[in-house]
This record gives sequence, C-alpha cells and structure tokens, in this order.
Amino acid sequence: MGEEWGISVFYRMTLSKRVRFEGCILAGAIGDAWGSCFENTPPPSDSRTFYLGRITPPPPRWTLTDDTWLTLATCEVLSLNKNTDALAAQFLQYFKTGSIVGIGASTLKAMRDLEAGINWRYAGSKGEYSAGNGAAMRIAPFAFWDSRSREDIRDACRITHQHEEAYVGALAVVLAIRAALEGTWTPTTQLFDVLIPQLPDTRVRDRLIGIQQLGNTAGIKEVAALGNNGYVVNSVPLALFAASKVGQTGMQEMFEVLIAAGGDTDTNASIAGQVAGALLGPTKIPAALLQKLQSLPEYVYIDRVLQRSYPKEC
Repeated sequence: MGEEWGISVFYRMTLSKRVRFEGCILAGAIGDAWGSCFENTPPPSDSRTFYLGRITPPPPRWTLTDDTWLTLATCEVLSLNKNTDALAAQFLQYFKTGSIVGIGASTLKAMRDLEAGINWRYAGSKGEYSAGNGAAMRIAPFAFWDSRSREDIRDACRITHQHEEAYVGALAVVLAIRAALEGTWTPTTQLFDVLIPQLPDTRVRDRLIGIQQLGNTAGIKEVAALGNNGYVVNSVPLALFAASKVGQTGMQEMFEVLIAAGGDTDTNASIAGQVAGALLGPTKIPAALLQKLQSLPEYVYIDRVLQRSYPKEC
C-alpha cells in the first residue's frame, strides 16, 4: 500500500499551476512508456505443457507513443495561443516526421486526410468506431489554459474523433485536472462527486455513475473488469478512477495495478498519470520512475517542451 494522505498534510501543500503542469506531463509520459510494454498483452498462460528449454519473453522496453507526442504537440500550440488550425497542422507535422508511434485507426485516418489537404473539420473519423480514447489521451494541456472553452476542447477532439462520447471523455479529463487546480478535488475528497454533475448525459457519464455506485471498497481491478480497452467509455472512466485513488495508493501502485489490469495499458496509464500528476505534482513521482523516463533519448525533447510551454499565468 502506498503513502496515506491526511487533510492537514494536503492543505499545507502549495502547488503552483506550473508545478502541477510539470507533474501532469511527466507522470503522463511515464504511464505511457510503462504501459506501452504491456498493451493488450494476454495474461500469463496456465498451460501445463512442458517445453524443452525455457521460453523467455523479451524484457519490456519503455517506449513513448502517440499519447505523449500528441500531448506535447498540444502544449506547443497552446503556449503560442494558436487555434485549432495550428493544432491540426502540428499533429500533421509530428506525423510526417515519424514521431508518432502506436497511432490508432481514427487518428491515422485523420492524419492521412490532413496530409491530402482535407480541412480538420472533415478529417476526423465518424460513426460507431470513432468513440475511441485518442482525443482524451492528448487533451490534458487544455486544463491549464483557462481561456480555452468547451468549444475549443470539442474542436481539438474533432481533428481525429468526431463523436460525442470521444468529446465527453476528453472533457472529463480536462475537468478532473481543473478540479485539482481549483482545489475542488483533493487526495481526500471524491473526484466523481465533482465530475459527474459537469458532464452531459452520455455513456461516459453513465459509466462514471456506475463506478461511483460500486462504493468506496471497489478497486482498480474491479473497475477494469467493466472494460479496459480503447473504447472511451471503458478507458477514460477507468483511468480517472485509478487517478482518484492515488492519494491512497501512491503513483507506483496506481500504475502497477492499472497496467496489470491489461487492455489499452499505455493510454489508460497515461491518462491516469496526467490527472494524478496534476493533483500531486512531480515530487510525488517515484524517483526510480522519473529516472527511467529521463534515461530515454526522447526525454530531452520532453524537457524542452516543458521549459517553453508553460501557461503564461504560471
């Protein structure tokens, strides 16, 4: 079990928006890289078959995926106070340079449409299969720019996912982080109590209500059993639930249990990391995890984006 939080301890903490921004981006990248090692990995076999010799799986290797890269692209555009046209162009630039790894079908379609000259308003995937978590995974930076409205969030989602559930999933991530920034959610209060009343009537909201009704004894494993794949109705509520428990578990255990639950592990852990990192700040990221992220060659770019992309009010 991770560290326990008391109310007095939390209210003695004074985390600036700048510090929370750093915690959000770094913890999100850690969740992405760690989770990418196990995405959709089947559970260990309980087969009694005997093999001559030993079958040794390759050691897991941390890899940053589109979750982190598109989040960084979003940071860059927001810091320049540019619009959705610029955001779509920045996504396309990352795509053209081969920076985006692990791209989903909806995002891939959008990138190819943008590359062909189609306006972002028409590029995003539509219909049943566009309700993925690809918009929610990169939307977190919007929470730190107060001037960005729900309509701005919706437009940012539409670049790749033109579906109401995809938008509401992304909105839920932004509102969760803003609740941490505003102090309406703390490590000792219930995130879902704050979040649910602010969301429109959708399946994402219904899932949050369903999880809330499980009671305080429910754990990440039980919630993951409701669904843990890339469908936004499964992914975002699971990630938010995991983040809501970080005050009791600490980040290390939050990531471990969430990743062990399987499914879309990189995005689930990335979103949970972003939200938990915004709540607790970078000092609550376990040193070993931060050092592992810093050992990646891509960390130099992450640090560069962090240094030049803080919201002005920070």
